[in-house]
Amino acid sequence: MHNWQEWRKHRRAELMTRRESIGEAEHRCWSVAITHSLERGFPSLQNRVVGFCWPHRGEYDPRPAMGYFQERGATLALPEIVNKREVLHFRKWWPEARMKVGAYDIPVPDNTEPVTIGTVIIPMIGFDRLGFRLGYGGGYFDRTLIAITPRPLTIGVAFEMLRLDSVHPQPHDVPMDFIVTEAGIYRVTPAGLDLISIEECAAENALK
Repeated sequence: MHNWQEWRKHRRAELMTRRESIGEAEHRCWSVAITHSLERGFPSLQNRVVGFCWPHRGEYDPRPAMGYFQERGATLALPEIVNKREVLHFRKWWPEARMKVGAYDIPVPDNTEPVTIGTVIIPMIGFDRLGFRLGYGGGYFDRTLIAITPRPLTIGVAFEMLRLDSVHPQPHDVPMDFIVTEAGIYRVTPAGLDLISIEECAAENALK
C-alpha cells in the first residue's frame, strides 16, 4: 500500500470509535472471557515477570488478570514512556504501588523498581489475520520488543469486532505470538491465526 500511514490513521480512529461504543454489560462480558483465557491458557505466567497495560479508552480491562497472576507469584510491571522515540521502561507494579499520571494521561508506577519483562500482554486497537497489531501509532512496543533479548512472549488482547483482514504490516512491525479475544486463544502462525483450546495453549507454554 502506497499511503499506509494515512490508511492506519483512519482505521485507528474508526476502530477506537467502535470500541468506545461498546455497552458496559457487553464490555464486561467480553473482558471476563479474555481474562478466563489468560488465566487458564497461560499458567506459566505465574512464574514470570509480566508486563500489562493500564486500560485506556475502552480497551480490555486486565486488572482482574493482574490480580490473579500477582497473587500466584508473578512479578507484574507497567510501561512508562520516558522519552519519545525511545523504548518503553517497565516498572514493577503491585496493588498498593504508588501511581502517577503518565503520557496520554495513563497511570504509571511512581518510580518503582525497573524490571525486564519475559511476557507482555499488549492491548490492540485492531489486529489482522496474520497476527499483526494496529496500535496507537507511536511505535513504542515495536521498538521495545526488538530491543529486549531474549524477546518477550507477546500476547495481544482485543475484541473480535476489531479484527481486520490486514493492517498492511511494514518491516518494523512485530507480530504477536498469541492473540486472545472473547472468542478464545489464537496461536499466530505463518499461515495465519489458529484457534486453539485453553488446554493446548497451557501445555504448549509450559514447555517454554
